[in-house]
Amino acid sequence: MTMKLIDLSQPVYHDAPNCPVHPPVSSVLLRDHPEAGWRVELLTLSNHTGSHVDAPLHKIASGASLDDIPLSRFTGMARIADLRGIAANTGITPDMLEEKLPELERDEIVLLCTGWGEKRAKTQEWLYESPYLTPDGAKWLAEAEVRGVGIDHYSIGGITDPVNPATHTALLAAGIWIVEELRFPPEAFAAPNPCQLMCLPINLKGHTGAFCRPVLVLPSGR
Repeated sequence: MTMKLIDLSQPVYHDAPNCPVHPPVSSVLLRDHPEAGWRVELLTLSNHTGSHVDAPLHKIASGASLDDIPLSRFTGMARIADLRGIAANTGITPDMLEEKLPELERDEIVLLCTGWGEKRAKTQEWLYESPYLTPDGAKWLAEAEVRGVGIDHYSIGGITDPVNPATHTALLAAGIWIVEELRFPPEAFAAPNPCQLMCLPINLKGHTGAFCRPVLVLPSGR
């Protein structure tokens, strides 16, 4: 059966925008044509760069690592919460989630679209002023027993998350994985809501997270 894929990923490239507390993204050529007869690059970056998933171990000392989670958990039916137009530095609260996700069902994946995926750049706004999911919003999603939660920015808990990781912890402690650095193209909003999502991380053993290629999967003809 043929299908259509809607790519929700952000590209990784030399000097790409990333979380400012992480090392800068570097991609340099090690060998190149025609002298070497082949081309190969060396990437230097955090495993939480670009579109990536977080496992519980990322924030919880005794939490599961990436390879402790069955691969099938990173797929499922996903609902987009369209929050485009939300102001900078605004927290996404339970009331906002309830308004945007009135038909949310247990074990679905929630994708928070703030519009910040379109702003991705090394600017004050993108680096330090993104909207974020509040700890209470994270608890609301945990109580709804969702499977995963995504957002179109490098930190679901905002810029203060490294020193106040309550949003991450509320989700990860409930066994809910997180996908960050999404981007929502226009066709994502024309897809059925919910729609099947595949968000498969690369196979990093014992790690706290990994790069992934999140895609919405539509039957052909949609």
